[in-house]
Amino acid sequence: MSLELVRYHEPLQEEERAFLIRKETRDRRQFFKVLQIVLVICFILPFAMAWGEAIVGKPNPFSFKLYFIGVGTLVGLTTGAALVSYRSNLYLLYRDLRANTKTIERTTISRKYLMRPTQKCFFYLNSKIRLSIEVSEEDFDNFEVGDEVNIEYATFSKSYFGYF
Repeated sequence: MSLELVRYHEPLQEEERAFLIRKETRDRRQFFKVLQIVLVICFILPFAMAWGEAIVGKPNPFSFKLYFIGVGTLVGLTTGAALVSYRSNLYLLYRDLRANTKTIERTTISRKYLMRPTQKCFFYLNSKIRLSIEVSEEDFDNFEVGDEVNIEYATFSKSYFGYF
């Protein structure tokens, strides 16, 4: 049995928009904090390597040319990694906030799972975006395998909002 994929877009509700703004602010702050630490390491590491060469006894280990080549290489690698990280996370959140839309996808329940120690209930879904969702005990009892459920998520960053 194949189910036709049904997705449509709606405007973000105010609490969903506020959630994305908080997430974007928190992720941006963390991104720049990590970037600062890595850039400091980019300037310290070539100097520490020169000290290592000096301890070994290499003549003239403190070369400006080698230092700046090392710093340039590390800064270049860091910049590339930062661009990839920004593009795959923060930029998608920015696009969600700018577009102000969420996606609602209709999917089916493929399996139900009750986690005994914590008494948490989960539905496993036939969705490419979200594989499982945590649900209330009431919904766990009311829905069966094969039933349809709608999930809401941000269009670009795929941040999960909820189900109904």
